[in-house]
Amino acid sequence: MRGEDERNRVLRVRQGCWPGATAVAMMAAGPTTHNAMLVTCVAYQNGRKLAEIPVEDISEYLQRSGCFVWVAMFEPSPDELGQMAAEFGLHELAVEDARKGHQRPKIEEYGDSLFAVLNPVEMVKSPEGIDQLRVGEVAIFVGPNYLLTVRQHTQIGFAAVRARTEREPELLKQGAGFVFYALIDNVVDRYFPILEELETRLETLEEKMFGGTSSRRKIEDLYELKRMLMVLKHAVTPLMEAVGKLYGGRVPQLCQGTQDYFRDVYDHLARINGTIESIREMLTTAIQVNLALIGISDNEVTKRLAAWGALITIPTLVAGIYGMNFKNMPELEWAHGYPFALGVMFVIDLLLFWRFRRANWI
Repeated sequence: MRGEDERNRVLRVRQGCWPGATAVAMMAAGPTTHNAMLVTCVAYQNGRKLAEIPVEDISEYLQRSGCFVWVAMFEPSPDELGQMAAEFGLHELAVEDARKGHQRPKIEEYGDSLFAVLNPVEMVKSPEGIDQLRVGEVAIFVGPNYLLTVRQHTQIGFAAVRARTEREPELLKQGAGFVFYALIDNVVDRYFPILEELETRLETLEEKMFGGTSSRRKIEDLYELKRMLMVLKHAVTPLMEAVGKLYGGRVPQLCQGTQDYFRDVYDHLARINGTIESIREMLTTAIQVNLALIGISDNEVTKRLAAWGALITIPTLVAGIYGMNFKNMPELEWAHGYPFALGVMFVIDLLLFWRFRRANWI
């Protein structure tokens, strides 16, 4: 049964149902010693791919001149991550952050290596069928001759990044620094479709704002959109600050020669952040307008109630005074007293109705 499940998984991967399908299918289809959480482990030299290598051979390839190793892992166990830490000599604080997870986007320098945390964001359906944002986490360890990515809580891999870098051997010669840029650029590019979706939703809500749907529902939709926007902002703003340190001022040695690329990533992040701020302002205005419309609607209801109350009050007042029983009551024995009282009520109500009509109270 287990072998059948494994074959089915490989078939799904080969059909492209899982990001990073090609690499995983190659490992799962035949005998291999790779761990199940290991997506790929590839050695490159002078911008060219050498081969997929077992974990045990990583240290050997790291000693070769002009060679670097790129390892991708998906939700590894602490022991599996510890094995990689031993192979690459990773800093214990960076490993601890990757193991615990739930880190804000950042880029930290440890000697001649870098540790980065990125937050990929994707639109997913909840069990109730409602669109919501899911935030993943990617920890990246970068050294002079290695790069290790650890994905958590996201199914979107970096197969496209690997294919892109392998198509550009001249740039890949720059080693782990260029791959590091390509990974960050890939994550940042994924923010644009999310941002466009949120802009489209805002435009739709603005069109419905003056419609007849429930005002409470409108405010709920606007607030949900604002919450999703804040999720995206929390992924973008800290990363923009971190990337800014990779092309200006004292640039880490690993990023030497790639400053222009990181500046391009920073420009993308700045553009996304500016758009987020614009949408936030529009959302704030939309919520205020919606609340104002609710207030106007309530005033309209109040005016109508007041108008109808006046129309009812006048006949009640006349009838109450005219029906008092005391001897000196005016027109007490007048034969036309009753129709006169009805006429007074009708005339006064008619005048009030005309006046309220002109004032759009009714």
